[in-house]
Amino acid sequence: MSISSRFSVGIHILTLIDFNKEEASSSEYLAASVNTNPAVIRKIMGMLKKAELIEVRPGVAGAKLAKELPDITLLDVYKAVNVVKENELFSMHDTPNPKCPVGKNIQRAIEPLFVSAQLAMEKVLGSVTLENVMKDIAKTENTEC
Repeated sequence: MSISSRFSVGIHILTLIDFNKEEASSSEYLAASVNTNPAVIRKIMGMLKKAELIEVRPGVAGAKLAKELPDITLLDVYKAVNVVKENELFSMHDTPNPKCPVGKNIQRAIEPLFVSAQLAMEKVLGSVTLENVMKDIAKTENTEC
């Protein structure tokens, strides 16, 4: 199982909105870049708006970032698009056999490791901003989308 693609699509949307800041970034325009349906984009944009990462106006096509690129971390996006609940990145199987020495102890043994791994990942995501992403794109690509 992998982390929901809403995370990468959220990063894509925010980066493209900034890239295209002189024009209106409609859901159709964003969907063409992501190569998905505009309804998917609107759903994720709703999540980004609720997290105060973008601003949209009813009846007006397009969106703009609510913060500057250096002020938006990948952790902000990760949390905004509800990828996973806190300390639930890794799922545990619900009903191991309590009569088995491993079955009755496995969850207690591995749960702290799972929590530590999620916290480590979130620390990395918190140290990377959309500005870092945009700079990486700019290094490798000098054409418009």
